[in-house]
Parts: sequence; structure tokens; C-alpha cells
Amino acid sequence: MLASARQLLRTGRCHTEAAAIVVPASQPVKCISLSASIHAAEAAPDLSPDSPEQPAVVPALGAIRSDWTREEIQKVFNSPLLELIFTAASVHRLHNNPRQVQRCTLLSIKTGGCPETCTYCAQSSSWSKTTGLKAEKLMDLDDVYEAAVRAKEAGSTRFCMGAAWRGPSQVGARQWDRVLQMVAKVRALGMEVCTTLGMINDVQAQQLATAGLTAYNHNLDTSPEYYGQITTSRKYEDRLNTLAAVREAGISVCAGGIIGMGEGPKDRVGLLHQLATLPEHPESVPINSLVSVAGTPLEGREAPSGLELARCIATARITMPRSMVRLSAGRLSLSMADQALCFMAGANSIFDGDKLLTTPNNERSEDMKMFDLLGLQSRPAFVDLLQRPEPKACAATG
Repeated sequence: MLASARQLLRTGRCHTEAAAIVVPASQPVKCISLSASIHAAEAAPDLSPDSPEQPAVVPALGAIRSDWTREEIQKVFNSPLLELIFTAASVHRLHNNPRQVQRCTLLSIKTGGCPETCTYCAQSSSWSKTTGLKAEKLMDLDDVYEAAVRAKEAGSTRFCMGAAWRGPSQVGARQWDRVLQMVAKVRALGMEVCTTLGMINDVQAQQLATAGLTAYNHNLDTSPEYYGQITTSRKYEDRLNTLAAVREAGISVCAGGIIGMGEGPKDRVGLLHQLATLPEHPESVPINSLVSVAGTPLEGREAPSGLELARCIATARITMPRSMVRLSAGRLSLSMADQALCFMAGANSIFDGDKLLTTPNNERSEDMKMFDLLGLQSRPAFVDLLQRPEPKACAATG
């Protein structure tokens, strides 16, 4: 067992998959990294049949679990950064090809005029006078389809569409039907299709599933405790209810959050705890860095550092090993070295193209230079993580 763990430490791969470490029940379990786990195994006292100690098993590195406690995630998050990233990189290699990074394109199909009061968002009608962003109509079907074709030709394998709505219930049947047609036409291109349309109910989720939707994005934004500082127009439970409707309809859940909104480290841990203890881990976990927009209540906020972002990504990778951890908004403030560290920590997706919903993004040509320099490859569409075998613990010998 120990030899297998050492092999993973050296190579990032283990023929017998991740190793369970046995330690005495009386000894506190503090190790969360592979190297620390190996040290614990080497230091463990005699567990022969004559020993009064009863063993406790530390979960295998990279094991899929939804029973994380907030205290456990806090310990992971607070680990020394280089140790944390090393452990996350090891977990990443158990479940993913570390060279593959998915390129996604995001399009705002209905901009501005949103009745929600999200303090970070330029599309809220509450700040439209100070942001100067005017409400626009829902885009035409053909225009969206053409944008998806261009994205695919440029190398994107996932096309995401966002509408500044509280939810589809606030719009007419014809507009909703147009969105369903958009989903169907883009899916017919062989691309993954994701939408973010606000709060949806069970019926609307099923309609999206029938149209061929791959994933539905509905970010939790931050911890439950800090959520009231971000918006007052909805409750945290509303977000969780939408995720439940999406999951029940068989659509992949895309849910993450934003860092840099004034929250503390405990709130970042609280967000990750909420995501890691959902009934099923989200298929996608976007980690966004705040892009401060003039005229919003969060105007002038300093963007979090690349190291802060890497810490969140590494913790997400360790706690949700199979999820796509998406390095999303805010990359313009990151150096190439910052982004490389995030990829090492387990990020395996970026938004491709020079614009997100309403904010600028990295130039595609610069991203291609980065991919070439770092030896990254574009991840294909529809890589089904759920079909991958779960790491099995090596048999422990006492």
C-alpha cells in the first residue's frame, strides 16, 4: 500500500489507484495531503491483533464524497499553499488529463434590465443610471446560431448563453420558446450547451432538458452567511431550489461563485462547503474573480490576487475531484504565471473570446500563445466524467 502511495507521489499516477491510510483511532487525523498521508502511515504504531488500538481509515486521496464538514474544508483551505497545490494536482491527475483545458464561449442573449439587486452585476436595473447599461431585447435565433458557429470554428466546445432575467417566468411564452430553439440548434452543432437564465422551476428545467441542454449555470456566489451583503432580492434557498430542479431534470449542474466581493476566507470556505455537500457534486464549478464595474455598488474593489484564486481552485479540486473547475471571469487581471498555477491546482476550463456577458475577456490569440507555451490541449466536448471508475482504496495490511 505504501509503495503505491509513493508511486503516486513520484508520478502522479497509481496503478492500484488512491491508497487508504490506516492510523490509530486515538491519533487525530490531521493529514490532508499525499505526502502527509504517507508520513502518517510510516509513523503509525503497531496494529497487530495484539494491539489495543483500533484503526481509523483516512479517506483515499481523490475519493468522491459529499460528507465534508466545514471544519475539514477549512483545514484543506488553510494548508500551506504549495502543499495544497501539490495535493490538488495529484487529485487532478487521478480523474482528469491535466493537459486538457476546455475552451468555452459565453454570449449574453438578453442584456440589461434585470430586476435582481446583485451588487456585482452591471445588468441590474437598480444601477442602470450609474452604469449606463441599457436594457436590450432577446437576440434573434439566427444571430445566436451564427455566434455559436463562429465559436465552434474558433475551437470552443461549450457554448454558454446568459439572459438578464429573474427567471423565465417573467417573460412571455414566445421568448421562452425562442430560447428553447436556441438550445436545440446549438446542441445540433455537436457542442455542449449551457444556459444561465435565473431561477427556474421543475417544468422549465424539464423543457430545457428536452431541448437538449447540457448544463445549467446558477452560481451560489458566496457563503450563506455573506449572501445578504450581495443581494436582497432573493434568498440562498432560492438558488438551492433551482439547482435541485436542474438536477432532477437530468441536466448537469454548473454552480460556483465569485471571490473578491468583500467576503472573508471563512465565506470562501462556506461557499465551497455548500458545493461539495450537494447531493451530487456539480458537473462544473466556476471560480470567478470579481470584475469591478463602474456604477455598481462594488465599484473600485481590488481584484483578488492570483494566489488567492489558486487557493480556492485547489480546495475545490480536492473536495470535488471529478468536477470541471472553471477558471472563469477575471483572467485579465492575472499574469500567465498566475493562470499556470491555477491550471496546476486543478482548473481545466476557461472562457474563450474577448468578451464575457458585459465585461472584457482575454484575447483568443493570447490564450493560444499561453496554451502553446504551457503545453495545454483543448478539451473535447462531452467528456463524460461519470463513466470514469472511482479510485479504489488499496487493501490495508495491519
